[in-house]
Amino acid sequence: MNVPVDSERPITHWTQREIAEEAIKRGIVEYISPRAIGHFLKGSRSTTTSRTWFRLTAKHDEHFEEKCHDICETYRLAPERAKAGIATVSIDEMTGIKALERTAPNLPMRAGYFEYLEFEYIRHGTQTLIGGFNVVTGKVLADIGQTRTEKDFACYLEKLLAQQPTSTQWHLVMDNLNTHCSERLVQLVAQACNYKGALGIKGKRRYS
Repeated sequence: MNVPVDSERPITHWTQREIAEEAIKRGIVEYISPRAIGHFLKGSRSTTTSRTWFRLTAKHDEHFEEKCHDICETYRLAPERAKAGIATVSIDEMTGIKALERTAPNLPMRAGYFEYLEFEYIRHGTQTLIGGFNVVTGKVLADIGQTRTEKDFACYLEKLLAQQPTSTQWHLVMDNLNTHCSERLVQLVAQACNYKGALGIKGKRRYS
């Protein structure tokens, strides 16, 4: 089967119904249903739909093994460090969480029946979750808000640091998101560490 434009159809992909109509039009069959077309396509591992795909090309980093070893050691040594008052926390974010409210309460489960959920819901926009997992204790500190800005993350970190005495040392494991290396965050960390030196230039991300 050629592409639809070759059959003077102003579309880029066939649907099962359009294939059935084209087969009848060409006299290949007297009649065939779209469902039968679907069975034939499934058997031939063909499809009328498309999917997106992406390819990740890893950038060469000559220090990758060293960095990987550092992270693994951070997790491995976390229990031992905790005894010395050093906390190890893994931090990440989840954005675009749908805030949905059911229009009617659930019907509870009872003998012989499932719990039933109302299918209609009200949208309340999206929320952002920032979570920190204490590697040793398993305790999670979560913060939910409307946005994910450098101010949001700095406020979250302030709450995290406030959970422990000021003498506590920290190992925070996170990715290289821009909000994780913002000017406000660097100032917060410098203050927590009682650092009095120069903090460098924000535009070039040079923080001492």
